[in-house]
Amino acid sequence: MNFKGELRKMLVAFDGENNVQYQMRFFNTETQKEQLIPLNELIGRNVSFQFDGNIYCVKCGKKTKTSFNQGFCYTCFKDAPESAECIIRPELCRAHLGEGRDVEWEERNHNQPHIVYLAASDVVKVGVTRGTQIPTRWIDQGANEAIKLAETPNRYLAGVLEVALKSEFSDKTNWRKMLRNDVDESIDLEETKWQLEELLPEDLSQYITEDDELTDINYPVTEYPTKIKSVNLDKLPSISGKLMGIKGQYFLLDGDRVMNIRRHTGYQVELTIDND
Repeated sequence: MNFKGELRKMLVAFDGENNVQYQMRFFNTETQKEQLIPLNELIGRNVSFQFDGNIYCVKCGKKTKTSFNQGFCYTCFKDAPESAECIIRPELCRAHLGEGRDVEWEERNHNQPHIVYLAASDVVKVGVTRGTQIPTRWIDQGANEAIKLAETPNRYLAGVLEVALKSEFSDKTNWRKMLRNDVDESIDLEETKWQLEELLPEDLSQYITEDDELTDINYPVTEYPTKIKSVNLDKLPSISGKLMGIKGQYFLLDGDRVMNIRRHTGYQVELTIDND
């Protein structure tokens, strides 16, 4: 089987038992159509990516020699609201003030309820995402389990709360440990959550949620790598091998190789899947 198009971030969803279901997205800028390919059934089969050298901006659709910030041309990287600094640093968001690169976009996406969460793998990580992006955000970052910590009315307040906790927890994922599935089984996210209430000033602790549901996340992986060998289409325009699993936004290939699909957003590729 062969599929061709511009890569996009994989779609993720839970089945009834919190097993992650993945779909590959191929977009065609010319026709503005998208094709979805179920991926879980490909685990254990040989796959091949062939990059033709063309990269298209996910915002404006123009061809670009270099992809900035996972899919933007340089102009959109500088100007698009999807690439603003508050995406990475939500405490800088100005949507609640009616300001931003695109006020209407900010109102729809950032002046909306946000979740501050705790996610666990080898350590506890604190993060922020829009309320509608749960559990997608947890899956994309490769968390093994997660819990809601607080619910705020906008992105800015979620960012302020996250900053208040950065001295206690990381806000970054160690992607190598995540892909090796290095897990600290002693972590108790519910206990950690309520210990944090005492660390927050009253104006922030009011947003802590009573929702203590712990979400366990199961990824479709038959074998985790022991040594991480990152591969990408800029250095290797042809990448092939047996698909051992998918975690976060990574393909886990045989030979301890990992390929970050999201990193290649906008890359025009041909995907070949060997028959059973």
